[in-house]
Amino acid sequence: MSLRFPVSWRALAAATLACLPLLAQADDRSMREALQAARAGDWHKVDETAIRDHELAGYVAYHRLRDRLPDVEPQRVLAFIADHDDSPLADWMRGQAIDEYGQAERHAYLLEVADGEPEGTARRCHYYTALLGRDPATAATGGRELWRVGRSQPEACDSLFDTLRSRGEIGEQQVWERQMLAWQAGESGLASYLGRQLGSRWQSAQEAMSRVQDDYAAITRVPDCLGPDCLGSGPFFVAAMHGYVRADTEEALRAWRQIAPRLQLTVEHRQAIQRDLIFYSLVREIDANRAWVDAALPDLPDPELLELRVRTALADRDWRGVIDWVQRMLEETRRDERWQYWLGRAYEQLGDEASAGRAYAAAAAGRSFYGFSAADRLGRPYALNMERNTFDAAYREQVSRWPVVRRTEALLRIDEPGLAASEWYAAVRRAGPRDARALGDYAERRGWHAKLVQTTIAGQLWDALEWRFPEAYREHFMEWGRRTGVDPYLLMGIARRESAYNPEAVSPAGARGLMQVMPGTATQLARQLGIADPGAYGVLDPQTNIRLGSTYIRDMLERYSGNRLAATAAYNAGPGRVDRWLAEGAPREFDLFVESIPFRETRNYVQAVLTYRAIFESLANGGNSEGVSMLTPAEKTVRYDGSLLARN
Repeated sequence: MSLRFPVSWRALAAATLACLPLLAQADDRSMREALQAARAGDWHKVDETAIRDHELAGYVAYHRLRDRLPDVEPQRVLAFIADHDDSPLADWMRGQAIDEYGQAERHAYLLEVADGEPEGTARRCHYYTALLGRDPATAATGGRELWRVGRSQPEACDSLFDTLRSRGEIGEQQVWERQMLAWQAGESGLASYLGRQLGSRWQSAQEAMSRVQDDYAAITRVPDCLGPDCLGSGPFFVAAMHGYVRADTEEALRAWRQIAPRLQLTVEHRQAIQRDLIFYSLVREIDANRAWVDAALPDLPDPELLELRVRTALADRDWRGVIDWVQRMLEETRRDERWQYWLGRAYEQLGDEASAGRAYAAAAAGRSFYGFSAADRLGRPYALNMERNTFDAAYREQVSRWPVVRRTEALLRIDEPGLAASEWYAAVRRAGPRDARALGDYAERRGWHAKLVQTTIAGQLWDALEWRFPEAYREHFMEWGRRTGVDPYLLMGIARRESAYNPEAVSPAGARGLMQVMPGTATQLARQLGIADPGAYGVLDPQTNIRLGSTYIRDMLERYSGNRLAATAAYNAGPGRVDRWLAEGAPREFDLFVESIPFRETRNYVQAVLTYRAIFESLANGGNSEGVSMLTPAEKTVRYDGSLLARN
């Protein structure tokens, strides 16, 4: 006999819903265990029933299929790619299949799954090897491109190169060209190996290489015609002159002017030599080469070289030269607020106020260091050009159910932040403008500060300033700004530039955390503050990191009499270098000091941090830049030289 009790359907539903979190936790635990087992190939530990309906089941399926390659027909691979075309799993599977089919020489299978030329050198080599039988002309073109580099290529390329050499698609001419590239790149082992592959017809060319290796000045005494039909001359003189220019730029130009008239070189080879000469003459400030540079540069309108020439004119206070060389830039480059600002400065110095005003106005429309500097000269508020994005509750609920959102959340729940980031950013890159903004909105609501910043980058949401510069860790910045006496918006600007608000960021050099503090520096600062050394992992704690970073920038500010431009440069490049830049240069205005910083990274860093600082302050004012100043009056008017160093 069974007892029956009346049951309320509403009560039953409520009880079921109450159990859902526990069920989700159990499912996530099963998925975490299954994914770990799949990575290790322990398939007997995978509970297929427990994970069958989980959002991340595809990740286990990915490892299962990958482990069966190359003994899986391409239709299975293509079906997986189609089933997961909204996830990075699809691209990963295609890449794995190309690797495995290529290594197994299953060329027909490889071509069936490849979607055109893949990325990555090894996969490109597998792809063109597979094409040798089906499309030999395309294979030869792609293979020669992979061959023509001055470094060793992966073993995956060996079969392709061997076949192309046996077919005559890569001959002695191509071997010589690669030997010259290897010599130019300093890859002596590869250069020697390639030299042994050449026959007697290249003996005089090899002897010329040996003579110039021992003495660059011998370049004026080697034969003009090297190799069969002089085909080795161009690659030789490009490589030899590259080494000579780096060793002694002034002497290299003298040699070039002596031999250039008689050499029969292609335009490409001649311009490569001239570019090296112009670049190193400008970077090394070789005054003796200046006249030749100015005569040669108009025929070689390289954007990087023109930028260097304008910076040289600025260093010389050659305002007419600034105008002339900026005007030679491509129109798209010339319209950039940086160059419009410098046109304004040049016209102003030459007394042409009308032209200066027009250039400053064009620059002030931009949101950058030079755009804000131009606005300051015009007495205008900064052009933030800010967009705001709002979504209603119904659409937000819809977004929360998108598969990519569900997978990202699930990956975070099972402690797979790397995979979660891959899912998220791949979705943002695929998304149209509205969907990308919807994902940004979701990241903001979830408090994913670092992911939010990267979302704006992947989605090119440049005007979504509240997302690009979120209020992450604001209480810590305000607290340690107050305690150290450092402008908290400067601290925010440094952290935003250093780590994009990723508290776990670690640079290749070992700098760590939000403000990218080196462990050795953290130890010194901890000793200075009288606190325990946080160690390599403790420095990742956001509050600790901000405390140490704010203390370091405070010390730099004290070193440079409170000047944030110099202190920020020192935060990036080190105070020793900044001391030298200030002491060795003539007195300069703030903008000329920034432009004179020899390291591009530091030059861009200083501009970005001070620009970000102004944006953070503007956002704190509700998105209004009225009354916000990127620089203090003292920073705008002080002379940047050795006198800026604080005297003890």
